Amino acid sequence: MTKRNKRGDAGFLMQGSILAIASIISRIVGLIYRIPLTATIGDTGNDYYGTAYEIYNIILLISSYSIPLAVSKLVSARMAKGHVKDANKVLGGALLFAFISGGIASLIVFFGAEFFTGTLLKTPLSAIALKVLAPTLLVVALLGVFRGFFQGLGTMIPSAISQIGEQIVNAIVSVVAANILFSYGKRVGGVLGDVKNYSAAYGAAGGTLGTSTGAGFALIFILFIFFAFQKPFKKMLRKDDHKKLESYSDILPILIMTIIPVLLSTTVYNISSIIDQGIFKNLALLQGYAASETSKSWGVFAGKYKVLINVPLSIASAMAASTVPSLTAAFNSNDKQLVKKQINMANRFVMIIAFPCAVGLMVLASPILQLLFNDAEKSSAMMLVIGGCSVVFYSLSTLSNGILQGIDKMTIPVKNAVIALIAHLVLLVILIEAFHLHIYAVIIANAFYALLMCILNQSAVLRFSGASIDVRRVVIAPLEASAVMGLVAYLIYHMFDALFVMAVSRRAANLFACVIAIIFAIVVYFLALFMFKGVDEETLLKFPGGNKLCNIAYSLHLLR
Repeated sequence: MTKRNKRGDAGFLMQGSILAIASIISRIVGLIYRIPLTATIGDTGNDYYGTAYEIYNIILLISSYSIPLAVSKLVSARMAKGHVKDANKVLGGALLFAFISGGIASLIVFFGAEFFTGTLLKTPLSAIALKVLAPTLLVVALLGVFRGFFQGLGTMIPSAISQIGEQIVNAIVSVVAANILFSYGKRVGGVLGDVKNYSAAYGAAGGTLGTSTGAGFALIFILFIFFAFQKPFKKMLRKDDHKKLESYSDILPILIMTIIPVLLSTTVYNISSIIDQGIFKNLALLQGYAASETSKSWGVFAGKYKVLINVPLSIASAMAASTVPSLTAAFNSNDKQLVKKQINMANRFVMIIAFPCAVGLMVLASPILQLLFNDAEKSSAMMLVIGGCSVVFYSLSTLSNGILQGIDKMTIPVKNAVIALIAHLVLLVILIEAFHLHIYAVIIANAFYALLMCILNQSAVLRFSGASIDVRRVVIAPLEASAVMGLVAYLIYHMFDALFVMAVSRRAANLFACVIAIIFAIVVYFLALFMFKGVDEETLLKFPGGNKLCNIAYSLHLLR
C-alpha cells in the first residue's frame, strides 16, 4: 500500500473516531439527563416532548439538516484541488442559504405549532414545547454550515467539541428548566382543572428549552473557533493563485443541487417516525384504546426505547459524516483502491460496535430499563428485545447512505428510502389493524424499514464503488462473538442478581448485577473477536486507544 493510501485510511478513520467518540459522549450525556427528565415529566411528558421533537426534527431535516454534509462535500472537493477561494465562496453561499431556510422554518414551526401537534398528531399540549424549539431551527442551520466547513477542511475537532458542549449545556438546562416549568404547569393545571397533563406539558417545554440553549452555546463556541482560524485561513487564501474563480451565482446553484438530493434522502429516511406516530395514534383511537394508554406507550417508545437505541447509532452517524469528505476527495482523485479500502474499513469498524450493542440491549433489556428509568414493565423490555436488532440495520444503512453520497450517487438513497418507507407503512398498518400489535407494530415495522434500507443501500454501494465486503470478518465474526458475549452476560446477570437480592434491595441488586454483567460482556467480546478472527492488529490500531488494546492483545497472546 502506498504512503498516501495509509495516510488516507488513517486520516478518515481517525477523524471518524474523533466524531464517533464525541457522538457517543453526547448520546451518553443525553441518556443520563433523560433519566431525571423522565422522572420529572413521566411517560406522558415524554410523549409531549417526543411529539414536539419529532415535528422539530422533520422541519430541521427539510430546512437545514443536509447543510453540513453538503458543505463538507463541496469544500472538500475544492480543497482537494487547492481552490481555497472557491471553498470560501461555498461558506458564504451556505450561510446565506442557512439564514433564509432556517428563518422561514422557525416562523412556520412557531405559528403552526397548534396545527402540527393538535390536528395532525392528536397531542395538542405539546405545542408549548414545540414553540420553545422554533428559534433553534435558525441557530442549528447556521451552526451546521460552520460544522460542515471544518469537516470539509478535514478536521472533525470543532464539530466534536461543540457537539459535546452543546449536549452538556442541553442536559443542565433541560433538567433545571423541566423542574421549574413542571411546578409552574401544576399551578396552571390547577386553574384549568387538568394538573397532570399541564404539568407534563410545561415540563416537556423545559426539556426543549435545553435543546435551544445548547444549540446557542454550540454556535457561539464554533464562531469563536472560526474567528481564531481566520489568520491561517487568510494565508491559505493568499496562496491560492488559480485564475478561474467561481462566483456566488456559480456556487449557490451547485450548493442547492447538492443539498436537494441529500435533503430528500435524509427527509424520507427520517420522516417515517412522525408518520408512524400519526398512524399509530389515530388507529389506536379508532380501535378503542384510551388516549392516556396510547400516550404512555408512545412516551416509552420515544423517551426510553429510542434514546437507548440511538446511543450506538451515533457511531454509524459519525462514521458516515467523516466518510463523505474523505471519499469525495478519493473519488475526485480517481483513487479507486483507496475508495474500496475506506468503504470496507468503515463497514468493519461500525459492525464491530453495532453487533454487541444490539445483543447487549436485547439480553439485558429489563435490567437496563430498571437501572436507568426504574421501569420494570415487561412491555417496555419487550420493545428492546424485539427492536434491538434494528441497531445493526440502522447502523449499516446510515453508513451506506453517507458512502453513496460520498461517491456522487446521491439520488440512490432517496429512491431506496421511498421504497422502504412505502413497504414499511404498509406493514405497519397491517400489523396494527390485522394483528392488533399496538406499539409493537411500530417496533417491528421500524426494524423492517431499517433492514430493507440496509439491503438496498449496501447492494448499491457494492455495485457502484466496485468494493467487496469480507462477509466473514465484517458480519459473521462480530455476530458470533456477540452471541457468545450475550449468553455470558445473560447468565452472569441472573446469577449475581439472585445472589445480591438476598442481601440488598431489589434496585441495588439490579445495579450491581448489571455492572458486573457488562464488565464480563466487554472482556468476553474482546476475547471472542480474536477467537473468531474478527479483528487483527491493523483494525485494532484504528480504534481509539488502539496501541493500548494491541499491547493487551499481545500480553494475552491473542496477537503474535
